[in-house]
Amino acid sequence: MIRLNLSPLTESATLLRRAGVVLGSVGLTAIYSLLVLLRALFGRLNRPIVDKYCREWSAALLRLVRVSLTVRGEVPDFSDGRRYIIMSTHASHYDIPVSFVSLPGTIRMLAKKELFSIPLLGQAMRAGEFPSIDRSRRNRAVQDLEKARQMMESGVVLWAAPEGTRSPDGRLLPFKKGCFHLALDTQAVIVPVAIRGIHRVLPARSWHINLGQPVDVRVGRPIDTAGKSKQDIARLMDDVRQEIEALLGNGEAE
Repeated sequence: MIRLNLSPLTESATLLRRAGVVLGSVGLTAIYSLLVLLRALFGRLNRPIVDKYCREWSAALLRLVRVSLTVRGEVPDFSDGRRYIIMSTHASHYDIPVSFVSLPGTIRMLAKKELFSIPLLGQAMRAGEFPSIDRSRRNRAVQDLEKARQMMESGVVLWAAPEGTRSPDGRLLPFKKGCFHLALDTQAVIVPVAIRGIHRVLPARSWHINLGQPVDVRVGRPIDTAGKSKQDIARLMDDVRQEIEALLGNGEAE
């Protein structure tokens, strides 16, 4: 078990502090996006640099809200040559920085295409090899899938949220099939992850920030999709859901 104590206190942020967190988060995101783009411009950008920037950016964001982070469970050896996809609960914008800080390896979020339209951030994500799959356009989806497959074969660990949207109370929402199709298409190993308590830091669809919240990252039993086909997708989704529910405990209501 790993503990990263970034906060001694738990409190509700004042309006002024909330404004400071928002402005600080936007500023940090802009700075690290610019660093990525400048390195890319001069041909000095590589995966270890992007990994370093992602973890520095994430740690700085978590310090702004003074998260107290604990990591439990055995993380697989992501450098063993197999393809990996992390399937995580999704209850806050802070799921991504928590995952970058908690988990090793070259992790890239499977992003919604809308994020790539955000100035600076979108360009930096493209330069940093953050994939997106547009399943509304078949030809583009095939190209995106092939790119994601090549990234995974070269050592990139994909992060995806099977719920597809943020849960308002931390309880597990119904799963969507998209990331399971990707796992089956790439014959990947799925690593279930539950992030407990993250919904209290910044609840979905709100600006109510709580400082000093304890957040518990729990890594579950890897589920290998090798040998499975599209006919197995319902069983695979059920297996992953059961594993994440077990990691969450009582529906994340604690």
